Amino acid sequence: MTINPMTRRMLLGGGAAVLAGGLLASTTPAVAADAAAGAIRLTLPPPTGPYPVGTVALHLVTPARRELMVSLWYPACDVGRYPVAAWLPAGVAQSYLAAQDLPPQVVLPLTHGHIGAAVNRRGTGLPVVIYSPGNNSFRSANTVLVEELASHGYLVVTIDHTGDAYVEFPDGRVLTPLTDGPDTQWIAAARVGDVRHVLDILGRLDAGSSPDAEHRRLPAGLRGGVDQRRIGILGYSAGGATAAAAVYVDARITAGLSLDGGVDGPVVAAGLDRPFLLMTATKAIRTEVPELAEFWAHLRGWRLNIRMDGLSHASYSDDEALVPQLVTGQAAAALIGVADPARVLAVQRAYPLAFFDQHLRHRGHLLDGPSTRYPEVQIVP
Repeated sequence: MTINPMTRRMLLGGGAAVLAGGLLASTTPAVAADAAAGAIRLTLPPPTGPYPVGTVALHLVTPARRELMVSLWYPACDVGRYPVAAWLPAGVAQSYLAAQDLPPQVVLPLTHGHIGAAVNRRGTGLPVVIYSPGNNSFRSANTVLVEELASHGYLVVTIDHTGDAYVEFPDGRVLTPLTDGPDTQWIAAARVGDVRHVLDILGRLDAGSSPDAEHRRLPAGLRGGVDQRRIGILGYSAGGATAAAAVYVDARITAGLSLDGGVDGPVVAAGLDRPFLLMTATKAIRTEVPELAEFWAHLRGWRLNIRMDGLSHASYSDDEALVPQLVTGQAAAALIGVADPARVLAVQRAYPLAFFDQHLRHRGHLLDGPSTRYPEVQIVP
């Protein structure tokens, strides 16, 4: 198969983790032949935390009438009778796969999130992490990491940034990224506005009042279970820039994390006085990106920059789990690098969890220095 022009732009432009467009459109003839013989059913690794995971999707409308789709991911209980959610909503999956001219035999994965299951609070409010995906992507692009956090007791809110995402609304509308649309400044501002609207509705979630435009019910147990004093933000690629900008403009966010993301806007020169973690792959290398170097120099709070050898930009996304199920050898290396996928996934889950544990729960020591458990992780001075 050849890569169509849109896919090539998305792959080479340093945007989102685009497994469905980037990987599948470039599968080898051998993989295409295997697909013709039967379905290739992709899977995601299960989270490692002590709790099963629940999830619900919500349709939000901001005061400016901007529509958003978000999902809540959380520790759950009594999940047996609740079905698990698909990695992508049906309409988004159909639109996205069709737009990329992908083999119909590939079946996108299910998640481990049980739709509508009750929240397991264990008597305390849940710390919150907001997730922002990369450009031209979707809120499920880092489901492996999101589920990991939820299985360890976090409420994670994932956002589809309308206009910069593949998104499906409850009435069946499917919107795709505005590839010929708004400039980057508009996108950046809209993304930060989306994050701030999510922050605004946390109080309603804690009160048990559903912010959903169709008045869909919240999961049982969420009322009184949202700790608005402990809020972090996590972003991949362009979402990393969104995370930094959101921490800068909104004091409600305690700590921010960027997965191979850049930085732009006023925060570059102003810096931050709150904790920030950079997990570098290939795109956001401080010594090669002047804006990142300046941003780093102006960070006045806790800061850490870690990296691994052998990664690609897509390594800190679900691609790391899904690519090896479709291609191997040089074809896989071209997409996710040469590092052992099992080790990359371990790091992808362990370090964000440790970061939020340290700064939202005040526990853990993984980030104190080099780790014998993760010797491949290097601290960038």
